[in-house]
This record gives sequence, C-alpha cells and structure tokens, in this order.
Amino acid sequence: MSELHREVSELERKSATAARLFDIRRIIGGLFTLYGVIVTAAGIFASDADLEKAEGVNINLWTGLGMLALGLFFLAWLWLRPTAPPPPPAPED
Repeated sequence: MSELHREVSELERKSATAARLFDIRRIIGGLFTLYGVIVTAAGIFASDADLEKAEGVNINLWTGLGMLALGLFFLAWLWLRPTAPPPPPAPED
C-alpha cells in the first residue's frame, strides 16, 4: 500500500508542476509580448508609404505597444498571483 501511495503522490506532484507550467496566463502573455515586440519593431521602421496608407497614423507602432502592454500585464499577473499548489492528500486510515 505504501508503494501505491508513493506513486500517487509522485503523479500529483508532476500534475501540479505541469499545471503551473502550462498556465494560460503564461502562454497568452508570452505570445502577446513576442508579437508586440515584432509589430512594434515594424512600426518603428515603417516607411513613409506605409504611413501614407494609414492616413498618417503609425498603426503598427500603436498596435504593437498595445499588444506589448497586454502581454506584460498577463506576465505580471502570473508573477504576482502564481497558481496555488494543490493541497496535500488526506491521510487514509
């Protein structure tokens, strides 16, 4: 019985680690931050023809900064409020 209990405890620990690793806030924050950097860079290096198409508004720069802010918000949220570990299993009598 002790061997089974040890295996179950090990599986629960691995499951909790996987849940924290694949937290949706980490995925969304990482993707928005990455794409925000790319779109912001496209906005910084925009040509005059690109700006003329958007009637003088550097839409890539503003959209990229917004995406970057949203991505950093999700990552800060993850850092400030991490996923709580599961409670320890109740001892069986």
